[in-house]
Amino acid sequence: MTAPARRGTTVVTGKAVRKIAERAAGEALSGRPVGSAGGSATVRGRRATVAVRVALPYPVPLSDTTRRVQEHVVDRTRALTGLEVGSSEVSVTRLVLPTAQRSAIAEDGTAAGVPAAQTPRSPRRWWSQRRAPMAVLTLAAAAVCAAITADVIRVHATHHRAAEWRMRLVEWLAGHAPGDAPVVLVGVVVALFGVWMTVLALTPGRRQQMPLTVTTRGWSAAVDRYALATLVRDTVGDVPGIEAATVRVRRRRVKVRAHLAFGDREAAREQVVAAARQALAGCGLSRTPRLKVTVTLEPTWQPSGLDRADIPPRTPATGEPGLVAAEGVR
Repeated sequence: MTAPARRGTTVVTGKAVRKIAERAAGEALSGRPVGSAGGSATVRGRRATVAVRVALPYPVPLSDTTRRVQEHVVDRTRALTGLEVGSSEVSVTRLVLPTAQRSAIAEDGTAAGVPAAQTPRSPRRWWSQRRAPMAVLTLAAAAVCAAITADVIRVHATHHRAAEWRMRLVEWLAGHAPGDAPVVLVGVVVALFGVWMTVLALTPGRRQQMPLTVTTRGWSAAVDRYALATLVRDTVGDVPGIEAATVRVRRRRVKVRAHLAFGDREAAREQVVAAARQALAGCGLSRTPRLKVTVTLEPTWQPSGLDRADIPPRTPATGEPGLVAAEGVR
């Protein structure tokens, strides 16, 4: 009987893990096609770390949907690759509002079909890994230490004199007192650098992401400001008479500037405010930002109740009020 040949080693690459994670994210959103998912994966030995970027349909409970996608990605990746997947990072790139639901604006300002959180908890902001500052600090410190170490080894190994730059540095330090202007200037620069590093260590960063209210312990969810601005802009753009809209999302305020092509501007302003509030309420943000709405009249604006063909194009006169602003606070 011939002995079986020695089996080889199967290596699962990061590219294969990434494709599996992307497909798993699409499976978790079955029945709600919103486009293909993207992601990345890193394999170290028998462990894998995956991160996927998905677009979610609107309206859905973002925290619950994100958690379901995360769990499915971890389970499927672990089952198909045999690797240990500790956790996965799910980033929501945008929210897609179905056309049939864009024109439906709830009067109570809540999104239809989104269940309210029963026991919400205070979410935490996501902390940045500060890769760029840490890389700069590490490389600078490594370069200085490597230069000094190499020169010391060279002196002891070859019995040569120390490098010229090191001797000049020692002479310069010996010839300047602590109160001299150059020493004080260098100390101030080092102190400011230390303060900057301390601020980076104590602040979360990732200001482009806004935390969401979640009901499950151990889970956190956040939405990107760009995705939130896109959702509000698309919702406001479906208001009758609004030709275009621009949205700027800050941590505590959302500014909406809508351009009215026809219709009553007071009625349009109320509809824009209601639509924007509905979109913000449906996202489940931990802190609803203040809403500031500005409605401007287009040069070709036509009042309601009149035929556009009967009225020539209108150009706002000098000094005529061209915008109406309203601000709503939660």
